[in-house]
Amino acid sequence: MDVTKQTAAVFYQHLGKLFYAIASADKKIKKEEFEAMKKAISLLSLRENLHITNTSTDIEHYISTTFKILYFDNVSAETCFDDFVTFKNKHEALFTESIKNTILKIAGKIACSFSDVNKSELILLAKLSLELKKASS
Repeated sequence: MDVTKQTAAVFYQHLGKLFYAIASADKKIKKEEFEAMKKAISLLSLRENLHITNTSTDIEHYISTTFKILYFDNVSAETCFDDFVTFKNKHEALFTESIKNTILKIAGKIACSFSDVNKSELILLAKLSLELKKASS
């Protein structure tokens, strides 16, 4: 796949939006959720990154910076989730089975990083799972 570094950056920014949505689903973001996300980003391996673009990309920078901006701007979880879904539907080819599985793992780690998964996070995780299973129209 021939993907530009700019597209890869936008892809990772949208992952930042998704991970922020998961963490803020209950309207509160705990430090543990952000730390869990940073730790789990390593699951997006170099091999998967190279599938997206053949240049090196600072995955953690794009995801973490986007997360922090959304936090300081107090953006709603629903808005971020919807933005991610729109991006996913327009760029379905970027979302291999391996990447989809990794995204679900990271989202799960964020959700259960502080006092287990609450109802809001569980609902959003279910929506994410369904979204990643369906093909774009």
